[in-house]
Amino acid sequence: MESPLITDRLLIRDWTVDDAEAALAIYGSEEVTHWLTPAMDRVGDVAAMRAVLNAWREAQPNLPPPRGRWAMERREDGQVIGGLGIRLLPPYEEDLELSWQLHPEAWGQGYATEGSQALIRWAFTQDTDELFAVARPNNIRAIATAKRLGMQWVGETTKYYDLRLQVYRIRPGDLDDAPGA
Repeated sequence: MESPLITDRLLIRDWTVDDAEAALAIYGSEEVTHWLTPAMDRVGDVAAMRAVLNAWREAQPNLPPPRGRWAMERREDGQVIGGLGIRLLPPYEEDLELSWQLHPEAWGQGYATEGSQALIRWAFTQDTDELFAVARPNNIRAIATAKRLGMQWVGETTKYYDLRLQVYRIRPGDLDDAPGA
């Protein structure tokens, strides 16, 4: 993404190493990492989080759009409250996964939906025909967000990340403002 995406409440932008402490509050939280796909151990400290952010930043320019990872910053106070990503799902050939991760204090306020909607709309300007979201069956928050985004339930599978997951999909025609919607 060449420039940040701006919504009513969010700025969706590239991660920086200066985001390490805020990112650690997200990716260092067991409440968050418990639900991640692929399964991920929580990040243990600021130095480890800086290393993760550096790896994401180094990879970003080499990823063809719409793939990447971005920070969600609350516009009113500049606080990083979450992350968004689009990446290939296993077997890493063509299916793109949309993912969102929020600091637990930001749960239930619509930020995942708002940020994901902006990212979806941008992704569909990048020759993307569909995006998928996967969630563990007990992750009611992620499943509810996928539904709020207008994603359609595809089914349940174990083909991604060796986990039993619910699969949701959205296509450009599924957007609220799509012709005929």
